[in-house]
Amino acid sequence: MISLIVILAVILIFAIAIVRIYNNLVTLRNRFKNAYAQIDVQLKRRYDLIPNLVETAKGYMKHERETLDAVIQARNAASSANNQAAANPDDPEAMKKLIGAEASLTGSLGRLFALSEAYPDLKANQNMMQLSEELTSTENKIAFSRQSFNDSVMRYNTSRETFPNNIISGMFNFKEAQLFEIDRAEEGKAPKVSF
Repeated sequence: MISLIVILAVILIFAIAIVRIYNNLVTLRNRFKNAYAQIDVQLKRRYDLIPNLVETAKGYMKHERETLDAVIQARNAASSANNQAAANPDDPEAMKKLIGAEASLTGSLGRLFALSEAYPDLKANQNMMQLSEELTSTENKIAFSRQSFNDSVMRYNTSRETFPNNIISGMFNFKEAQLFEIDRAEEGKAPKVSF
């Protein structure tokens, strides 16, 4: 009788441990998904600002059509990649596509701002200055949100990889989450928007 009680107590303790580990992993996964939602808000704001910026620049940069089109194409690709990543932030492939698309967009914006230096009237345009200021503010918010997301992902990945959590995460298919990292140093820089 006592051995049966001991066995049941051990099984109960083991079951409670599994439930606690599982619930902790779910909590951590939801935190990094919420952290991605904060990035998503800022990225959508950025994507909304870019067409206005290009429209303002069009009037002054008539001979730079290729650059303006490249910015819009990069913006559309980044927006599409963001929608896929937002639908499932724990999908590593969606995050990799987003990282690549964001790097391309940052590069296109950098070329746009570099070209705009040759147009003094554009630099003095109030609408362009306001949009540039809003874009700079948004870029800073994206950087802070990305840092928060990466911190949440790191906590989740560390928890799912430590023992005995790794056993439970394997049993219940808790996949590794992808950090939102910029691959190369020049892509990690926010586009210069000084006017």
